[in-house]
Amino acid sequence: MQSKSLNVAVVDTNPIRAAILCDGLQAAGIETVHVIRDTTGVMRVLADLAPDVVIIDLEDPNRDVLEQMFQVSRSVSRPVAMFVDQSDASMIEAAIDAGVSAYIVDGLRADRVKPIVDMAISRFNAFARLRRELDETRQELADRKTVDRAKGLLMRAKGLGEAEAYALLRSTAMKQSRKIIDVAESIILAADLLGPKGDAS
Repeated sequence: MQSKSLNVAVVDTNPIRAAILCDGLQAAGIETVHVIRDTTGVMRVLADLAPDVVIIDLEDPNRDVLEQMFQVSRSVSRPVAMFVDQSDASMIEAAIDAGVSAYIVDGLRADRVKPIVDMAISRFNAFARLRRELDETRQELADRKTVDRAKGLLMRAKGLGEAEAYALLRSTAMKQSRKIIDVAESIILAADLLGPKGDAS
């Protein structure tokens, strides 16, 4: 993703600090920058803007404001870089839990903005890839359990061995141009409709 093509939203109630962020972004060649100075209804504004990256600057945040911004991070599903003047260990942990990609304490300078945006994007993409791989693994395990249950139903109903039951599942899927998991789910659904005697689980 090229920097100049980025659509960046800056959430900052302080116009001077917002200008520092904008200067850093523009110096990096990022032309599309939206500054949000009123945090009321910020979620709706961000939904309308659909930015690629969100930068949140909090000069002297209290815990309520921080939690509001953490909620933004949890909801936008975008890289979020957050600048704060002061923090503590619990707030840093809360930021990580909220999915903040870059949490910068006392480091608001124009020349740091671009590297931090790049870091936020890289971290977000890395975590997104890990989440996707985890979801795929979980789905594979769930599918395997479903296929195993369907095989068990076929083995009991037709007196087949495990390899024969799987071969029947596979051939049925090929004939019907369906996935094996779809055929397995259909078999389980039919068994459930028939009642307890049809259930091999």
